[in-house]
Amino acid sequence: MAEQARIGPALARLVAGEVLALGLWFSAAAILPALAAERGLPPGALAGLSTATQLGFVAGALLLAATGLPDGLDPRRVFAAAATLAAAANLVLLAAPPDSLAALLSRAAVGAALAGVYPVGLKIAVGWSIARRGLITGLLVGALTLGSASPHLVALAGGADWRATLAVTSALGVIGGALVLGAALGPHHRRAPAFRPGAILLAWTDRRIRLAYAGYLGHMWELYAFWAWAAVIAAAAVAGQVEDPAGFGSLVSFAAIALGGLACIPAGWAADRWGRARIAGGAMVLSAAAGLAAAASFGGPPWLVALALLAWGLTIVPDSAQFSSLVADHAPPESAGSLMAFQTALGFALTAVTVQALPALAAATSWPMALATLALGPTLGAVAMARLARG
Repeated sequence: MAEQARIGPALARLVAGEVLALGLWFSAAAILPALAAERGLPPGALAGLSTATQLGFVAGALLLAATGLPDGLDPRRVFAAAATLAAAANLVLLAAPPDSLAALLSRAAVGAALAGVYPVGLKIAVGWSIARRGLITGLLVGALTLGSASPHLVALAGGADWRATLAVTSALGVIGGALVLGAALGPHHRRAPAFRPGAILLAWTDRRIRLAYAGYLGHMWELYAFWAWAAVIAAAAVAGQVEDPAGFGSLVSFAAIALGGLACIPAGWAADRWGRARIAGGAMVLSAAAGLAAAASFGGPPWLVALALLAWGLTIVPDSAQFSSLVADHAPPESAGSLMAFQTALGFALTAVTVQALPALAAATSWPMALATLALGPTLGAVAMARLARG
């Protein structure tokens, strides 16, 4: 009973801190149309800002895993310090031209710092329970998703003043870090192993872990490309049909991403009861179908465009938490931390490619064609999950 009394406040602080701090991830993506317009550039010309964030996260995750920094220090302090550093780096865009090297480096710094927020927050969360791992990780991924959506809401409220969006998201990031400082650690909190190169060989030699990796990569193929470009996609799809395409894009992208965050909670609950691989595979089938529907609706009535993108946002992320849980379920305890760190690094390295390539492919072909290619990832990932569920 004492544990139950403590877990609620601790997880509430952690979830709130994640939401506020992870708004920094897509703060640049949310203001990208305004930045591009001010510089007289097409939005695709600034794709490097989102790509730099992804690559920075990969570097930060590998560095933290290799040094074992979150293990040697209180993870709550690591979280708070990382959120503060990300907030400071986020403000560089107030002074640096968005198409400059300084802007790219600042976004890479934001991504690197956020590697000390999401994975470290996940480590704190799973210290509270073993039996409810799916639900708890679902809560954290839901927080990640809501945080990723929040800059679009801030941008919508701020109108054309993109500088206000940067200032607000940085302030909220610092507050999020401070909240987590006050969260208690759970009874199952343990030191995770440091990154050991030999351990990652299990990602290939163990069939179950290999399939979990394959599912995760299929999931990541589409996730961040959609999140990074959702506002631009929505605006382009209704250009000439609504008075304010940018406002339409911000509203639809916020709602689509936020819906996915809320869906992570029941998905985590279901995964604990009916199997993580089954739930993850089912979500990817739905996500692939929704992506194809979004491609087919592009340029159609605004209500249809919005409906398709909302369905895509709802189904694109509920599987996310289960891939780390699957690796943890099947890995030796002494190697689980290394394997999850490597899994995350591979996934975010892939997103750097898809985030950068999506607008280029749209320019070379069309947005519907580019969106349809994103369905390839979850389709292949669903196949991997079906094989893993069969044993």
